[in-house]
Amino acid sequence: MSEPPHPSVPPAESARPHQRRPRYAGKNPRRFEDKYKELNPERYRDDVDKVLAAGKTPAGSHRPIMVAEILESLALQPGEIAVDCTLGFGGHARELMASLAPHGRLIGLDVDPLEHAKTTTRLRAAGFGEDIFTAVRSNFAGLPKVLANLRLGGVDAILADLGVSSMQLDDPARGFTFKIDSPLDLRLNPSRPPSAADWLARVTETKLAAAFTEHADEPHAELLARELIGRRHLTPFTRTRQLADAIREILLQAKPSHDQTTDDDSVRRVFQALRIAVNDEFGVLDLFLRHLPACLNANGRVAILTFHSGEDRRVKQAFRDGVRAGIFTSTNEAVVRAGPAERRANPRSTSAKLRWAIRA
Repeated sequence: MSEPPHPSVPPAESARPHQRRPRYAGKNPRRFEDKYKELNPERYRDDVDKVLAAGKTPAGSHRPIMVAEILESLALQPGEIAVDCTLGFGGHARELMASLAPHGRLIGLDVDPLEHAKTTTRLRAAGFGEDIFTAVRSNFAGLPKVLANLRLGGVDAILADLGVSSMQLDDPARGFTFKIDSPLDLRLNPSRPPSAADWLARVTETKLAAAFTEHADEPHAELLARELIGRRHLTPFTRTRQLADAIREILLQAKPSHDQTTDDDSVRRVFQALRIAVNDEFGVLDLFLRHLPACLNANGRVAILTFHSGEDRRVKQAFRDGVRAGIFTSTNEAVVRAGPAERRANPRSTSAKLRWAIRA
């Protein structure tokens, strides 16, 4: 007859098999799924702090950009109602809710069903209940409908961060990076077609070249569009590295003596152009800007972070036109950028531009 478990050890614990920690090759994990410490910040806080101290963003997370500048622009007051149009990891949302308390309310929108659910759960666990935080899965272009459903005629402040979240960029399953081989997807909402692979399989050469030029200022737009269209008939582009390798090969064949160290710049621009096209990012932004004034109360404030010249141009023009038409009382003429300390600590803030406006 076997002896019973030691009385100080619960039976369930004594029966639990020992689990070895994950193993990976080399000193530090390189694959996204191997970064188990960064993906579990509550359990491995010290390791995550080391990643942050090195000026990097822990895998599966996102560092909010220009928090202080945004809070200054929005000038939130306790009891007001605000909207975070791009909830992301929830970093901006936490700071906004701190300024709205007590009795204020934040409405958090995001089109990404995967990250929106995770962030909502994370914020609820942090103590932000329905009384202060309302989660809505929606593209920010649908803000008028969201407010109507909530029976709100307008809000006091609106924030829109147009950057792609680090969680999306870092996760190879989302297909936003060519550094790791993965499906060529690039969708902010994975449930809404087409994927980048599907879009690339159907687009015309003229539209593809236009996307490379208008969305990314790619100098080899016509060459790449022509060659990619020709090659897709032989082998459809379905993987990120497959597309990246094809771009490098096209450039090498066209100019054998060119500086190949710049080829990845073209690869990045092509991926950016595809992402903008697949998600109709400029069309969504234009619709949002058109409906924005009607969503703000009198003296309401809006702040928008952009990361692309095409985005910034649209926001700047909309705010200036609004001031001339008497819709907005003021806007910033000089764009606000992240300070030197933030750019060093978070390199992804380098290209960010902040513009704000105040409703008449």
